[in-house]
Amino acid sequence: MGCTRLVYNKALAVRTQAWYEEQKRVGYSDTSSMLTEWKKQDDLQFLNDVSCVPLQQGLRHLQKAFSNFFEGRAKYPTLKKKRNGGSAEFTKSAFKFRNGQVYLAKCTEPLPIRWSRQLPKGTEPSTVTVKLAPSGRWTISLLVEIEIAALPPSSNQVGVDLGVTTLVALSSGEKIANPKGFKTKYSKLRRASKALSRKQTGSHNRHKARVKVAKVHQKITDARIDFLHKLTTRLVRENQTIAVEDLAVKHMVKNRKLALSISDASWGELVRQLEYKCDWYGRTLIKIDRWFPSSKRCGGCGHIEEEMPLNIREWNCPNCGIAHDRDLNAANNILAAGLAVKVCGASVRPERHKSDGSCYEAERSSKQFLESLPSAQAG
Repeated sequence: MGCTRLVYNKALAVRTQAWYEEQKRVGYSDTSSMLTEWKKQDDLQFLNDVSCVPLQQGLRHLQKAFSNFFEGRAKYPTLKKKRNGGSAEFTKSAFKFRNGQVYLAKCTEPLPIRWSRQLPKGTEPSTVTVKLAPSGRWTISLLVEIEIAALPPSSNQVGVDLGVTTLVALSSGEKIANPKGFKTKYSKLRRASKALSRKQTGSHNRHKARVKVAKVHQKITDARIDFLHKLTTRLVRENQTIAVEDLAVKHMVKNRKLALSISDASWGELVRQLEYKCDWYGRTLIKIDRWFPSSKRCGGCGHIEEEMPLNIREWNCPNCGIAHDRDLNAANNILAAGLAVKVCGASVRPERHKSDGSCYEAERSSKQFLESLPSAQAG
């Protein structure tokens, strides 16, 4: 792990220096040649004691990081730190999988793995990635190629409204509360962080205190990911079509009053899991425009309120008088807009409108279509 981190950081430093001093781009092939020369240096002889594959893979990851930077998908690559753990990737030429055990290159003993689940029968791993978390926990992931069978078709369809107090409101009328994993562990995290702040920088006691803080963060992350996996798997199994909003979470967390709650809810991870699970199991995920007024729009007559602060959880439509639960009404509107997009590819981005329901005429065709669907009308 240390050798992989060292090679990555040296290659990053060389590429950065070459650009700032000579405006010269250094690619993967150049850094691969440099790696060969580094192994010949007296102070870097220990690089020959490990497999060359994870070192080369580290250089490929650096090349990918630069590609993402130049294409505007990520920030400039940064140096890897020992305290953040790390990873080492072994391709098929650098490990052996024999009798259910993994032997890494230049290691005579198999890895003492405590399996969380067995590999599917008849499969062979093509890549092994060993990871070290900041909390000190080691994990290993094995990449295998299998055919995932699609789930039986279902007639159910659901709109999903994401929130903070209520993590998910479904158009079926169900509300799922936010477990708020960070808030649950906040007092314990606060004590561990205060103990860390008292330790002398660079001391062994500070290192132990830092690991304690990392372990609390690890427990929060594990609980959150476990809950999201169970929730998204259930939604995918029960529904053929799932409609969600395309939220700009990256910009929403800039609100300092809501940033902690939004990050703890992990909307982006929830939608990401829905995306790949729908792709795996033959379901349909529809993202509607983030500017669609799902909460402010009356699901009965189409009237749109000009303003609706977050503290208003129930409201009555001034046009038709229907009483709405804010979250359930939004979920129904999201489903309606999603079905309209699915059937005719309609745009649900609202035009400039007044609160008199003027947009109702423009969306009446979508509403007429929804009324012809019994399941959508029931939702």
